[in-house]
Amino acid sequence: MTDWLHHLLSTLPYMTDARAGIVIDSFWPMLKGGLYYSIPLAIVSFVIGLMIALGVALIRIFPRTSIIHHILYTIAKVYVSAIRGTPMLVQLFIIFYGLPNLGIKLEPVPSAIIAFSLNVGAYASETVRASILSIPKGQWEAGTSVGLTRFQSFLYVILPQALRVSIPPLSNTFIGLVKETSLASLVLVTELFKQAQIITARNYEFMLVYIEAAILYWVICFILTLIQERLEHHFDKHIAK
Repeated sequence: MTDWLHHLLSTLPYMTDARAGIVIDSFWPMLKGGLYYSIPLAIVSFVIGLMIALGVALIRIFPRTSIIHHILYTIAKVYVSAIRGTPMLVQLFIIFYGLPNLGIKLEPVPSAIIAFSLNVGAYASETVRASILSIPKGQWEAGTSVGLTRFQSFLYVILPQALRVSIPPLSNTFIGLVKETSLASLVLVTELFKQAQIITARNYEFMLVYIEAAILYWVICFILTLIQERLEHHFDKHIAK
């Protein structure tokens, strides 16, 4: 199998026997970096980010009836504005390289998770907020008319519909996050792109290896897009039409 693939690659333009060997030898280390770090890093950060997003969205949606809610509302607005107004790379560097100056030293992976989660939380909160607000007010009334409390109406009537509405933009956020995990290479996380950098440092075949890395990212994102379409189809039944 490997010999056949090696022969096939070596017949392509620009390729030689040596370059075909580099492509084959590079495949598993980069795929391993994607499977062991890039995808898990994206999944964990996205889940934590979604929890932050839901909390921030609810704080900003519901009427402010107490001083504590006013304070939380202000904090949420500043948080969203600050994260959306600064590059993710700067946020990542502040957490990994800046916090040690305050006596807080984090390992590369936790630093990346915190930075990515905070970033996703800010952006996704706007998506979640817009999705919830897009559900007609009549759906709240429908919930209360069958004896549900306001919280139960939100949980069983509003949230499933808002989830369906938010799936396309949230899926785009997740796919974007998978690609942005390449930034974690700058804080020494040996994810897919870091593996590509390590390989190119040995053979100087930058074009070849980075194109191979790009193809791997492309394949991963294509699979995620297929999953997104299945999720949209599944949750279509929860939409009130």
